[in-house]
Amino acid sequence: MALVRRGKGKGRGGAPDSALAQYVNDRPYAASSLLAVALARVFKTALHGVCKALPERAEAPIALRVEVPVLPARGGAALVRALFGPLGWDSVEAEPVVLDERFPEWGDSRYVRLVLEGEMRLADALNQLYVLLPVLDDAKHYWVAPDEVDKLLRAGDGWLAGHPERALITDRYLSRRRGLAREANERLELVRLAEAEGLEVEDVDNAVDESADTEEKPVPLAEQRRGAILAALTTAGASRVLDLGCGQGQLVQALLKDARFTEIVGVDVSVRALTVAARRLRLDRMGERQAARVTLVQGSLAYTDKRLVGYDAAVLSEVIEHLDLPRLPGLAYAVFGSARPRTVLVTTPNVEYNVRWESLPAGHVRHRDHRFEWTREEFRGWAESVAGRYGYGVGFTPVGPDDPEVGPPTQMAVFTRADDPAKEKEGQA
Repeated sequence: MALVRRGKGKGRGGAPDSALAQYVNDRPYAASSLLAVALARVFKTALHGVCKALPERAEAPIALRVEVPVLPARGGAALVRALFGPLGWDSVEAEPVVLDERFPEWGDSRYVRLVLEGEMRLADALNQLYVLLPVLDDAKHYWVAPDEVDKLLRAGDGWLAGHPERALITDRYLSRRRGLAREANERLELVRLAEAEGLEVEDVDNAVDESADTEEKPVPLAEQRRGAILAALTTAGASRVLDLGCGQGQLVQALLKDARFTEIVGVDVSVRALTVAARRLRLDRMGERQAARVTLVQGSLAYTDKRLVGYDAAVLSEVIEHLDLPRLPGLAYAVFGSARPRTVLVTTPNVEYNVRWESLPAGHVRHRDHRFEWTREEFRGWAESVAGRYGYGVGFTPVGPDDPEVGPPTQMAVFTRADDPAKEKEGQA
């Protein structure tokens, strides 16, 4: 009714039945783009995977049964199965709805009854519905603006880039606006290639311009960061290492290549990220001796965890900036006060360097999920405060080109426990 009153429900070409069609349609009864908008409004925090009271619960997969009794499906049940089938559900049932059970000879309608069952994060399930309901309906009720590309990529994060029906999804979701669909596919292809090459997703999102006038290809910042971390761990003599906030497992993969690291534990709050990490590491095909060196565990860094006690070193690489500032004291206590590894490495972006990224708009952070980005002085102040509170010494190392005016793109703090038994033995010797 609201659409009609705003004049957006008028029929095309002034057809005689257009006035009636404004009111007599399937919108109140079928799961169309209107329902997708309702999901975004009513279940906003669930859609974004946010739960302040129980953040670890929001990140955990749960047993779900999703039923859509009347789903418009331009393409039929086969297309419904093709869209939802690759998304990790244990069961995807798509049954055509007959036009009228009393007259079976009339055949099936264009509607499908959909039932999805399996274990999945609620946020992932809702985002899939948010994208695919209007795709199957193929008739959005509102004008598609350029910002719809960003909405699509946010909702499709983690599953759309590698979906076999990606081209159809982007085309229909963006109402066949070729320019927008082309932009969406180009951005998704960058994400897919980054994952295939073992790069961090942030290296795509950070808008880093890696072009150079020389023939030698510049080393990506993420690779420089991993190199600096490995060097610091080697200097510290660490062999049992925690990768806290391991994400998709790039650092864990690098640590496994060095035999000096005998035990590597990757920890992340996101089950989805750990699943990607396991696939990247090929844990299911790894040899027994190599597999014994690595463990992936789900856990929140905002809480103490006895499983993390007793390790030589812990790494928080590009992690702290993804937390709200009020949660940092909890993380500091969990890592420095409870787990207390001998060495802790923390890397984070240096916001002063952002002016050197030509493709990064002024005033923008490098990643849409960054809650803050610190100057060198701000990072030093936080690190020295944490070190003093929990009995650590701290030094600072630049990562990447150290610009004389704005410093390096990444700053790294190296914390060393003051009561380190290994240091005490060295002193006695």
